[in-house]
Amino acid sequence: MIWLIAEDEADIRNLMDVVCRSWGYDTLVFEDGQKVWNWLDQVEANTYSESLPDFALLDIRMPGKRGDEVAARLRETSVVSDIPIVLMTAFALDEVQRQTILDNGVDQIIGKPLPDFDQLHILLHEVIQKKLHD
Repeated sequence: MIWLIAEDEADIRNLMDVVCRSWGYDTLVFEDGQKVWNWLDQVEANTYSESLPDFALLDIRMPGKRGDEVAARLRETSVVSDIPIVLMTAFALDEVQRQTILDNGVDQIIGKPLPDFDQLHILLHEVIQKKLHD
């Protein structure tokens, strides 16, 4: 299973990469939303020849494109449109913002600081399993 990780803060990005690999997942890591956007251009043009991700973990506020924009683009890109998507945020979202994001195809929003790694693994696994059975 391949997990796409997009996070602009290097410490969090590198930590999530290491943790996800320790859980047994391969990772596709991006430092901002624009780089994911550029990668999606390659995917849509059929010029990306590697395996595609099965799951996406995205920060909401990143330079270039925000995580919710990237999530919407993932949903519009046929070959990855059905993968589970989780957004991370350190910012408080009001209920309208939160519901709008969820209505636009995001499966879960989690707050930072992230839960401990065991709890995070359980939470992300539950999101993936739920999406597989929808």
